[in-house]
Formats: sequence, structure tokens, C-alpha cells
Amino acid sequence: MLTNKLLISMMFILMLAAGGVQAGGDAARGAELSSNCVDCHGADGKGDEEVPALAGMDAAVQAQMLADYQSGALEGEMADYVGDLSEQDMADLAAYYATLPP
Repeated sequence: MLTNKLLISMMFILMLAAGGVQAGGDAARGAELSSNCVDCHGADGKGDEEVPALAGMDAAVQAQMLADYQSGALEGEMADYVGDLSEQDMADLAAYYATLPP
């Protein structure tokens, strides 16, 4: 439990420090792609006590995190899910989750 809290805390610190990826994504396409995300993050993107919320997160920060998981800069279970995503897929997903209420 403490490890999960530490992981989530580190993830948010990295989100604050992240920059660079401009998420010019298509939220409608991101909604379609999100079908693979709902099992863990929920249909509303609000996660739970073990899975972080995505709803309302800044799109550029979220896209950067996805790219970081894909490149190995961030480690965790998410790395298994982002391997096949293109940069556009990541931008679209990020744009979609940014539209959801936190």
C-alpha cells in the first residue's frame, strides 16, 4: 500500500516536471481508444485507491507520461499497455481524458 502511494506521488511529481509533448489530440478518437483503459482507470477516468485518475489531467502532461512509459523513462504496469500506441494515439487519449471532469 505504501509502495502504491509512493509510486503515485512520484508520478505526480514527474507530471509537474514534465514538458515537451504537445497534446494536439482528437478527443473523439481518444474516447474510442480508451476502451483499453477503462478496466483499470474506470469509465469515468477517475481510477481508484490503487490506480490514478486521468480525468481532468492536463493533456500535455498526460501525453508526456504515456511517452515516458513507452520509452522506459517511467517504469510500471502502464509500460505493458502503451507499447503499440503511436504518438497520435497518446495525444488523442490525453485529449479525451483532459475533457472529463476531475
